[in-house]
This record gives sequence, structure tokens and C-alpha cells, in this order.
Amino acid sequence: MKKTLIPLWLQVAIGIVLGVLAGAFFPHAAITLKPLGDGFIKLIRMTLAPIIFGTVVVGIARMGDLKEAGRVGAKALVYFEVVSTVALLLGLVAANLLQPGRGMNIDAAKLDPSAISTYTASAQHLGVVPFLLNIIPSSAAEPFVSGNMLQVILIGVLFGAALAQFRTQAAPLVDLLDLLLKGMFNVVKFIMYLAPLAAFGAMAYTVGQYGISSLLQLVQFTGEVWAVSLVFVVCVLGLICRMARFSLFRLLRYIGDEILITAGTASSEAVLAPLMVKLQQLGCAEPVVGMVMPAGYAFNADGTAIYLSMGALFIAQATNTHLSLRDQIVILLVLMLTSKGSAGVAGAGFVTLAATLASLHTIPVAGLVLLLGVERLTNIARAAVNVIGSCVATIVVAKWERAFDASKVSC
Repeated sequence: MKKTLIPLWLQVAIGIVLGVLAGAFFPHAAITLKPLGDGFIKLIRMTLAPIIFGTVVVGIARMGDLKEAGRVGAKALVYFEVVSTVALLLGLVAANLLQPGRGMNIDAAKLDPSAISTYTASAQHLGVVPFLLNIIPSSAAEPFVSGNMLQVILIGVLFGAALAQFRTQAAPLVDLLDLLLKGMFNVVKFIMYLAPLAAFGAMAYTVGQYGISSLLQLVQFTGEVWAVSLVFVVCVLGLICRMARFSLFRLLRYIGDEILITAGTASSEAVLAPLMVKLQQLGCAEPVVGMVMPAGYAFNADGTAIYLSMGALFIAQATNTHLSLRDQIVILLVLMLTSKGSAGVAGAGFVTLAATLASLHTIPVAGLVLLLGVERLTNIARAAVNVIGSCVATIVVAKWERAFDASKVSC
């Protein structure tokens, strides 16, 4: 994007502030601005399927050996599982120490579960077997219509592996896909000009719909989710960056625009394509970026993991549900599975939490109503941490594979 008098991050920040003011002083009018944020997200989602497919196909087809692609994927999945488990443990420890729901004394029998019926209905379809079967599309065109990211990755991996079998003859097709990718990335650049307007509309709706005063009841839980997320980024991701010999804070400055856009729209999908471009410019090899970043959006939801463990214990504390150490270990094990099965589901974190509580039969599912009012605010922290975590994972895997060119831009 060409340089403007006001940088994009400042435009987005101004949009967020104006949105909060509009929601606070003109709540009824602010609610009508919701389509600004929704439209921006739809525009971004429109580009994701072709970009992810093209990137995966081109990356695998141009790899010297298919074993290399398998090695990159395996390393990425192991990294995702370890780091997301650390995030779950951090959330459990924090909830036990901070006790955000203590003293609320909520009677679960008096809660109205109808407000969360949409989420609980979606949660019934989550699980290991349905999740694995859902990765396989009914037709080759289905993923590009439905926007199911895992299905797009699967078709991209298979098609890229097929082209790699006759790399020389397939070179013109791979070059054409690469050219189409550049065109799609330019489309994303045009869409990004609307990010400040989208941030304004999304924040105005959030404050106008729920009201600042109505959110004060759960401000402690929301603040603690944000605080624990910050601790995770600085301490856990910071340590990983230090071990991989690059600076977390320089990386945060480098992707600052995308973090602000994520915070303004409460969606990590909005910045996937720009981040893939930036990570390649940073020095990560295109094949690694093409495999790790899309997979990270499905399997490396660090911020969501923190929210899930803290949310489960918050509801237990608020409803005076006693949980032993064994119960909490069971919650951790269940979350390690359910947190990997929510990709492509609207309100994924909330749906996953509903699925987890429904499978445990110890914490009342109706208690999710307590978190509904601050779902949007906690989602900002979750999305931002997810974005940062995926970027760190991509750089780490690239360095493991010696596919990082430090001479381009050094972090």
C-alpha cells in the first residue's frame, strides 16, 4: 500500500476511539453501523479460499522433495499442540489464583439457556470423528463455496503433491497460480483501505449494543483474560522468540497494523492474507508460510485456549460448582481435543466452550449466559493473541527448516 499522510495503524486506532464514543453517546444509531464491520469481514473472507489454495499448491509444487512438505507440517502440528497446551494450563492456573467468578453465587437453574441455543446447537456437531470427517469435502468445489479452511488446505496439499510428481511439465500452471496469487494479494490491499471504517462500525456496534455500564459486571473477568493473554504473549511467546533468536517486540512493531485491525474487527481472518505477505517479506520461505499460517488459524488458537480454560472455571466459580484437581485435569484433557475441532465455526471459542461443558456434565452449560455479554470484548484479546501466535509459529518453523532469510528484514 502506498504511504499516506496518516499511517494505517493510526487510522484504525482513530476508528476504534470514534466507534467507542459513538456507541457511548449515540447507542441506537451505533447499533445500525454493524454492517460496516460485517461487510469488511465478508470481503476478506471472499479472498481467503483462493489465496490459501494457491499458496499451498505453489509452495508444495516448488518444494524439492515431498518429504520436506511432510516434515514442515509435522513440526508445525507438534509446535501447535505444545504451545496451545501451555496456553490452556496458564488459563487454568490464572483462574484458580484470580478467582474471577467467586462470590457471584449464581443459581444455574434460574438462568435462561435460550440466549445460547445457537452456540449449543453448533456444539453438538463438534467432536473428534465429526471434525475429521468434516475435513473431507463432498466435492472439489465445496470448500471454495463454504469457505472451510481445512478443506481448502486438504485439496491444496493433494493438488500440490500431484503437480510435484511432474514438476517440469506443471511449471506453467504453477507460474499461473503464482500470478493469480499476486493479483489476489493486491485485491486484499484494496480492501485494507476500508479497515478504519470497519473498526469504527464494529466498535460502535459493540458499545451501543451492550452498553458500557452493562459490561461493568464482568469487567473483572474480561480484564483478567486480557491480562493473562498479555502475560502469555510477553513470557511464553517472548521466551520462544528468544530461543529462536529473534525479537518479539520488533515483530509486534512490524505487524502492528494487523494487530490493530484484528482488535478493531475482533477477527483474525481479516489479516491472514496481509500477514502472509509480510512474513515472506520478513524472510520466511513462501512454502513454509503457505503451510504454517493457514494451519495455525485452525490448530494454533493460543488466545482461544486461554479463554476456554478461564471461561470454564469462571462459570464453575460463579455457580458454586466445586471442581477437584482431577476434575480440572479432565477439563484440560477435553479442551486439548475440543479446541482443535472448532475451525470454520462462527463464534468458535464460545461454541467450543459449549461443547466442552456439555461433554463434562459437571459445569452447568446454562452458565454460558454469563459470558454472552462480554463475548465480543474477550474475543478481541483472543483474536489478537491468535494472530501473534501464528506469526511466531511461522518464523520458528522457518528457522527450524533453515528457510528463513535474515538478510531481508531482521527481527
